[in-house]
Amino acid sequence: MERNRIRNRIAIDEALRHPGVIALIVAGLTIAAMLLVDHGPWSRAKVQPAHVAMYHTTGEAARAVGAQVFPTDPRSRIEPARPGPKTSSTVNPVTP
Repeated sequence: MERNRIRNRIAIDEALRHPGVIALIVAGLTIAAMLLVDHGPWSRAKVQPAHVAMYHTTGEAARAVGAQVFPTDPRSRIEPARPGPKTSSTVNPVTP
């Protein structure tokens, strides 16, 4: 009976050294860590105060405090051609 325990112990130790078993253990620990990080108590939605949540965009918030918001500069008229071959037009263009 004692020999069976020793044999079983050796078989378990050898099985834990198998690369497939090691990969399964690592995958299980990784999934557990991801679930903890993604769904932990610190990842809840934050309630914003009224003065923060009142504006939908940064531009609206900037204008509300008196800042001037300018659009980005248009592309230069002298712009280099795109390298590589020209692309063909689409066969079935989508029209909204």
